[in-house]
Amino acid sequence: MNTRLTTLMQAITDRRDDLIALTQDLIRIPTLNPPGDNYREICEYLDKRLRRSGFETELIRAHGTPGDCDVYPRWNIVARRTGAHPGDCVHFNSHTDVVDVGRGWTVDPFGGALIDGKIYGRGACDMKGGLAASIIAAEAFIATYPDFAGAIEISGTADEESGGYGGVAYLAEKGYFDPARVQHVIIPEPLNKDRVCLGHRGGWWAEIETFGEIAHGSMPFLGDCAVRHMGAVINEFEEKLYPAMAARHTDMPVVPQGARSSTMNINAIHGGQAEQLKDSTALPSHCVPDSCRIVIDRRFLVEETLDQVRDEVTGLLDNLKLTRPRFDYALHELNHVLPSMTDRDAPIAQSIAAQIQNVLGKPAEFVASPGTYDQKHIDRIGKLKNCVAYGPGILELAHKPDEYIGVDDMIDSAQVMARSLAQILKTEPDPA
Repeated sequence: MNTRLTTLMQAITDRRDDLIALTQDLIRIPTLNPPGDNYREICEYLDKRLRRSGFETELIRAHGTPGDCDVYPRWNIVARRTGAHPGDCVHFNSHTDVVDVGRGWTVDPFGGALIDGKIYGRGACDMKGGLAASIIAAEAFIATYPDFAGAIEISGTADEESGGYGGVAYLAEKGYFDPARVQHVIIPEPLNKDRVCLGHRGGWWAEIETFGEIAHGSMPFLGDCAVRHMGAVINEFEEKLYPAMAARHTDMPVVPQGARSSTMNINAIHGGQAEQLKDSTALPSHCVPDSCRIVIDRRFLVEETLDQVRDEVTGLLDNLKLTRPRFDYALHELNHVLPSMTDRDAPIAQSIAAQIQNVLGKPAEFVASPGTYDQKHIDRIGKLKNCVAYGPGILELAHKPDEYIGVDDMIDSAQVMARSLAQILKTEPDPA
């Protein structure tokens, strides 16, 4: 290993305490989405940190995007450090929002506790640990290679957990991911430190409503129960749709194995009267429900088209309309995302893979994600194909109680990221 690479690796190791403190600080800012809490606060924290490291920064509000309002403005930060010579730009993009805490925690979800080499908290894994690792990687690289060529960008963006429209999508529309400005993108999502994630499956989200007729609950035969109609819909899914999806398999290297088939989750079901407040002692009235709604989350493969996905569901519903008395429905599409896939021979994919081999002493595994992430906007809106996800953290911990990030994993990933910077923004021969 050449001398400067040795210095670079040591510079990251020496920043271990700083990496821990940075990660803890980020976790302790509860950027819950929904509704979009504390986006401005975390951007201002990153602004101070990155300006101290010589970055020029912009705070950008995504006006008019879903959820953006005066109470919950969608704030983003983009920071840029230009090198001593012309060259490519490497951009690290991390989302700053986190999902609901949920039940089952044994530690404070916003405490950032360090226990046995792991930092715990909502967002530790997904993906504030990755954001912290990318910052440490960039700062160590700049200190070691002050004469680097090109530019480094770091962004903290909003709303990835709800589609990314107030974050990366907005920035892409404004030209921040134009290939003339940025040539390489690394998204430090938690796909495990020895994996290069090339892309993700597609997604189609829709609300289905079945209709009935309200009547007295003691005489249901005088009404029409919308919940029973929805039961027929779910039965059709169980008997026909789920087996058909399970039989399909993709050539994309999706992990875990179960996600190499098409899948669908029923996110929510609501029918009849609204739930009583928890402290209410009132009894329900006796009514036949005239409406029932479900929200479905259909993940599809690169081998499937969006039209096929839609038509498969509507075909089942239309068949029920023909065969089930009084059945009627409405379908409202909520969102859709097409699959995205970077070529494994793309420069950033090959660079990260080479540095995984150098740092971890093992070949990189090329994978695809079961869920979508902000690569979709960089690909479709930004028209930038040279983008991968790579970061520390165990994928299966995302959105779970007692989420954590391993400090050693962050150190290793930061070294991989920093060495990739040294390879791409080099002012000397490729590192060994």
